[in-house]
Amino acid sequence: MTTPSASTQGAPTLDRPAPLDIAELAAKMPTPRELARMLEQAPGALGRVLAPGQKCRLHVFDVTSRSDEVVAEFDGLLLEAPNWGADGGTLYLNGDGGLWAVSLDAPDKPRRIAHEGLPAINNDHVLDPGSASIFMSAMDGHIYHGPLNGGSVRRVTDEDDVWYFLHGVSPDGKTLGFVRIDTSGSPSRLALIPSEGGPVTVVDTGAGHIDGPEWSPDGEWIYINTERWASRPGHAQLARVPSANPCADTMERLASTDTVDWFPHLAPDGRLAVYLQYPAGTEGHPENLPVELVLVDTADWSAPLARVPLFGGQGTINVNSWSPDSTRFAFVSYPVNACADASARAES
Repeated sequence: MTTPSASTQGAPTLDRPAPLDIAELAAKMPTPRELARMLEQAPGALGRVLAPGQKCRLHVFDVTSRSDEVVAEFDGLLLEAPNWGADGGTLYLNGDGGLWAVSLDAPDKPRRIAHEGLPAINNDHVLDPGSASIFMSAMDGHIYHGPLNGGSVRRVTDEDDVWYFLHGVSPDGKTLGFVRIDTSGSPSRLALIPSEGGPVTVVDTGAGHIDGPEWSPDGEWIYINTERWASRPGHAQLARVPSANPCADTMERLASTDTVDWFPHLAPDGRLAVYLQYPAGTEGHPENLPVELVLVDTADWSAPLARVPLFGGQGTINVNSWSPDSTRFAFVSYPVNACADASARAES
């Protein structure tokens, strides 16, 4: 989900708005219709751009060697949120309002995919399992379905003036899991919808905002981050609910930390997972901060197997980016100068 920035200590100096929690965001952000009118008047104003001196680096992490490789670097294009294609050799990311394909054989040559009838998209997009298609959240508030090679799209959702931020597709491809936000200031909610469209089911996961709903590979669980146990604003923690009965009473906390933990992503074999960890006190999941990716065994989320420090946050790993063989995952960093990532790693 795309949310405003928040500041924390230790980051290179960048201009950032004051911190906002998601309730403030929902109350202050334009409705999808209002945003559509704004974009008609200024279509080039959408989306993040790189700051002066900032780079966009596309990484691949190997879980066997615990090594991180920068496979491409861009200084004029800000890409976000990789999905790893079923062919094993293509990554799909968003940037400049559209979907891009990056071949790992030529990662320095990203290709923009042309979709007909698709509004500008954000960094919430998930591959349609078993097909050559993808589901995408757009900046008109809706979720769309379209082919990975471009062409016409189908709108999945119906309700206007509500934000649908997609994060998960059930393994059988029949159900989508997303974050539902209206403009009343209510907490963001876990919601489900048939992938072909239809009625939305809003799930009661208890107090506090939730984000990042994503199924386990066996379809038995939906993994999320939640502020249900927060004693201070923004203190997100990782949890899961059974997909057959997702509710507050069946929620399980995966680990208890002082840090702010977002976006649990399980590998296709279900054995490992990676998530995004912000420093304690961070609100939301902002961009341009020193953060870490944490690799864990799904049998024990409290014992990290590896940590990957980087400068990023928003856009780094919003959606599942594991390779089909569960040996690697992709992510994006946004160093502000040549030593930003190096400094983050040296401090870890």
